[in-house]
Amino acid sequence: MIEAFGLSKHYGAKTAVYNLSFQVRPGIVTGFLGPNGSGKSTTMRMILGLDEPSSGTVTIGGTSFRRHPNAARQVGALLDAKALHGGRSARNHLLCLAQLSGIPKRRVDEVLDIVGLRSVAGKRSKGFSLGMGQRLGIAAALLGDPRVLLFDEPVNGLDPEGIRWVRQLMKRLAAEGRTVFVSSHLMSEMALTAEHLIVIGRGQLLADQSVKEFIAANSADFARVRTPDTEPQLREKLTAALAEAGGRVDPEADGALRISGLPLPRISDVAHAADIRLWELSPHQASLEEAYMRMTQGAVDYASTAVPGGQPAGPGQPPHGTPPHGMPPHGTAPYAMPQGAPFGAPAAPGGGFVPQPPQPPQTGFGPPPQGPPAAAPAPVQQPTSDPEDAR
Repeated sequence: MIEAFGLSKHYGAKTAVYNLSFQVRPGIVTGFLGPNGSGKSTTMRMILGLDEPSSGTVTIGGTSFRRHPNAARQVGALLDAKALHGGRSARNHLLCLAQLSGIPKRRVDEVLDIVGLRSVAGKRSKGFSLGMGQRLGIAAALLGDPRVLLFDEPVNGLDPEGIRWVRQLMKRLAAEGRTVFVSSHLMSEMALTAEHLIVIGRGQLLADQSVKEFIAANSADFARVRTPDTEPQLREKLTAALAEAGGRVDPEADGALRISGLPLPRISDVAHAADIRLWELSPHQASLEEAYMRMTQGAVDYASTAVPGGQPAGPGQPPHGTPPHGMPPHGTAPYAMPQGAPFGAPAAPGGGFVPQPPQPPQTGFGPPPQGPPAAAPAPVQQPTSDPEDAR
């Protein structure tokens, strides 16, 4: 099990992670999500002892990574698949790692078989494609047969077959009782792989709950309704009838209607009572991507402009740039968010968090200053070029 409590990391005036607390339990795949620059990579580096926390603690099995005897046999990680000597063959790269950790030679061939690189094991890794490099990185993580595994973007560069293989591998490792912590930007893949999610934004915890709970708490289901295209008056008649029944009706670009606030049977009854024929009446359940985008809308540091002709926000969705509930607007100083279970902080129904009163403005994301607040808010910190900065 991985446990973080009050974890913070500062790079000068820049705060990459602030007061982060969570647990990663064995037996399930836990997804680690957040926009670019949210502190995911920095958090993983602190878990692995590569960065020292400015405050707080993080342990693996109750012990910090650096205190684990022969840590490579306890914890496996893929943070950067390119972190290897390109002049070495795949087998020799793994042999070097095995010898450093006292791992038998036979394990090298075993992991090469697992990742599908046995046929190219003698080739120099500098000639590997991005996907082959990822497979070699996964092999290195599996080398010590560890009980705890961390993967940062493991499907980067893989083809569809490789992505499916990684998904099945993660689930199999978790089913064996291992702790599996996976960071990814592919929401569709996370929805198929992870059972639990830890979501951060600007270095702070936004959600710590199951995938189903996360989607339910950050989305609104709706129904799509379509009337005959040859009878536009029926569409107008249905819009009025559904609005009178208490539903919210929004037009879609393809001519259908998006209905929220009414269950499907009620929509059908209203249409039947108004003598309106329907060509379509279908439910729509929000995807993980939709729920994630709504949750992190205000925590994106590098937001692009809206696409011309884009779809309007759906029911229950804020317009572009609106911060999620309890998240400070971009460019303002955050406040300390309550952390999720098991640390006993207040939680809102549905797995969210209870916002706390905002603190005085401050530079970066560090703890609030002592004494009276400054006369004016400090300027927003620009992204740094520090190689250890959060991605």
